[in-house]
Amino acid sequence: MKLTFSPASPFARKVRIAAIETGLIDKIEFIPAAVAPGQPNDEYSKITPLKKLPVLILDNGDVILDSYVIVEYLDELAGGNKLVPASGPDRWKVKSDHSLLQGMLDSMLLCRYEKMVRPEGLRWSDWHKDHWNRAWAGMARFENRNDVLSGPFNIAQIGLVCVLGY
Repeated sequence: MKLTFSPASPFARKVRIAAIETGLIDKIEFIPAAVAPGQPNDEYSKITPLKKLPVLILDNGDVILDSYVIVEYLDELAGGNKLVPASGPDRWKVKSDHSLLQGMLDSMLLCRYEKMVRPEGLRWSDWHKDHWNRAWAGMARFENRNDVLSGPFNIAQIGLVCVLGY
């Protein structure tokens, strides 16, 4: 398997942590890739037209896109129920917590692009503030959620680490 990634990507970090936790890290070849808004990358667009990082390329050439989908794939490959509960209320709670964290990372990344990539004269301050407020509101939701940190290790905890690290 090959994983396209950028060292700065919190989404790629999530997959790398999951690969360690599932014991699959040594089965993955890491391929650095550069994608940025407004900058074409025709080679990478052949892998995925969305130009999203990371992407897992299987040995048969199939592509698994999206960090969470990759994590689910690695979890299943490692026997399942290691990072994503197999069924029941815990599964949906973990997946919902992770979706909130994923959205927070999306907002944080958009803020970074707005301030660092978009030309100054085209920046939209209210849009930027709105996305930062989404991230902060999400963090406030987890602030008193001891169950997230004290429960069994799962993808929501990995997602929280990636949010805080980013």
